[in-house]
Amino acid sequence: MTLLFLSIVAVCVIVIAGLVAFSLYVARRVDQALPPQGRFIDIGADRIHYVEYGNGPPIVFVHGLNGQLRNFAYLHMNALTQTHRVILIDRPGSGHSTRGAGSSASISAQARTVAMFIDAMGLDKPVLVGHSLGGAIALAVGLNHPDSVGRLALIAPLTHLVDPIDAFAGLLIRSSLVRRIVSLTVATPFAIKGSRAILDIVFGPDPVPRDFALKGGGLLGLRPRSFYAASSDMMAVADELPAMENRYASLHLPVDVLYGREDRILDWRSHGEALKQKLHGTNLRLVDGGHMLPVTAPSLTMEWLRTIADEPLTTFTSPVTQ
Repeated sequence: MTLLFLSIVAVCVIVIAGLVAFSLYVARRVDQALPPQGRFIDIGADRIHYVEYGNGPPIVFVHGLNGQLRNFAYLHMNALTQTHRVILIDRPGSGHSTRGAGSSASISAQARTVAMFIDAMGLDKPVLVGHSLGGAIALAVGLNHPDSVGRLALIAPLTHLVDPIDAFAGLLIRSSLVRRIVSLTVATPFAIKGSRAILDIVFGPDPVPRDFALKGGGLLGLRPRSFYAASSDMMAVADELPAMENRYASLHLPVDVLYGREDRILDWRSHGEALKQKLHGTNLRLVDGGHMLPVTAPSLTMEWLRTIADEPLTTFTSPVTQ
């Protein structure tokens, strides 16, 4: 019995070691294929990777869950950078940014990092663009750091707490230790095996671009640390979003929302329309398409954003408070 037990333990150790080695190998190859594109700046305990283009009034882009700044690579930025300073960031723990050992994954903590980044870069009330989870973080910046931003432009934003779809169930790991073990062992193989099905849900009903793995940075989501950060982000949402919902009416910033009617990740009624009901100054625009509008409808998204960026802030009417 002892010999059998030791044999089983030895096999388990070999399997686990093999999974860790494979995961780290994939991470190394992905980082080689998709190295950092921009610069780094230390914001508190976090190290933020960002790229910037152009000159003029600033616009800051914040990506969504398990994404990174390359998710905005399909947007036609050339015209915008002729008149604006455009900055795209990797959120803490995502892309090539790192989350400090003592940093929280909470929405408010990430919003604070974004606000501190804006201050450190000397940006004067930028338009803050947030996609998906980045939309929730942008809203938290507006609520908690209103002097940091001049306007919010939200693309398919997460605004209310709803049950996550089955495709994201694997991210719901409460224990940070278990999350770390999973990220280093089975997360990468499972992500490789199931990536096609997950992308079809995330992008649907729109097709996934053939070059998304490289141009859109999709490969970066296969790394163990990307899984760990995404799981941490996912678990932190429920802790703060309900309280944020009760504060939306107090926002005194122009808020514009772009939503796809066929979004399979975040329904426009539960998030876009629900935000508009609480924040009466919200401008909600519905278009045909799914969740990944910056990738699947870049011209439409940029036309919408360009209109917002060029609109004087003085045209905003403060929302009615409750």
